[in-house]
Amino acid sequence: MSIATKRGDGGQTGLAGGIRVSKADLRVESYGSVDELNTVLGFARSICQNKEIATWTEDIQRTLFRVGSALATPPESKKQPPVVTEEDIDKLTNLVHQIEATEGILSDWSLPGAHTESAAYEMARTVCRRAERAAVRFIESGGVVQPTILPYLNRLSDVIWLFGRLIEFNAGVESRLRPESKGGPKWSRAW
Repeated sequence: MSIATKRGDGGQTGLAGGIRVSKADLRVESYGSVDELNTVLGFARSICQNKEIATWTEDIQRTLFRVGSALATPPESKKQPPVVTEEDIDKLTNLVHQIEATEGILSDWSLPGAHTESAAYEMARTVCRRAERAAVRFIESGGVVQPTILPYLNRLSDVIWLFGRLIEFNAGVESRLRPESKGGPKWSRAW
């Protein structure tokens, strides 16, 4: 059996459970953005020299398969979606606290691109924020998703940002920004 079924040639795709929708559907945009995030994280992991961060990243990627599948499964599907749990969110929250406990890690901001591995995680962070925005648009349009999806994606962007900071911190990267000391605006990573 070939993956080239031609069923999508007219701009439709199949959701979990066999339901056909437009490829422009907000549900498809949501799980497609999560798929893109998983791929970008895979690239970041492939070049990451820090074994602990690489292991954490792989664990997150496995959870993202559940997140994407949950988003791809409409309520009317006969198939039950995988569950994204409070424990999944708690794992990320604990990881945030663990990394933040590194003395000096939050002392300033860095300009993306100061270190190759951290730059890959910065790219993943921006894709994560886009996936979160896509899920919000889907929900605001009336789409139904598990209540843990948005908190998971929100917490995940924090974790991914901290991965980049930890990589830079451990590498001794010096090209950091201190906007308040340079007369510039206060920066926010939640753009």
